[in-house]
Amino acid sequence: MGNIGEFVKTADYKNEKHVPVIECPSGLKKGEASDVVVSVGKEIAHPNTTEHFISWIALYFKPEDGNIYNLGRAEFLSHGESVKGANEGPAYTDPVACFRVKLEEKGKLVAVSYCNIHGLWESEVDVSF
Repeated sequence: MGNIGEFVKTADYKNEKHVPVIECPSGLKKGEASDVVVSVGKEIAHPNTTEHFISWIALYFKPEDGNIYNLGRAEFLSHGESVKGANEGPAYTDPVACFRVKLEEKGKLVAVSYCNIHGLWESEVDVSF
């Protein structure tokens, strides 16, 4: 069967609507809390419909030397569903999440998103001080 990594896709977010985009301040400083925003559909909008949506985004930190740490996960639970039918509901959630993080070491921030139709997508950014 293989490992889960075989099912995780990556691409340039400017050309693929499913890739999570990690935005962190340019002045990220060791030991100081900073807001990291992760979104899907930054350049090319992702559908947010009852039939096709981003279910969740997770953010991880991988220090240069060490294990990976789960920093958080956001779920997006409203996609226009209703007793009236698909896309007839009064509420939608866009796949954007803000994580306040404090990092003590260099490494990588890794974001993973899940589309109910197209599966797992991943991106990463280097963290240096």
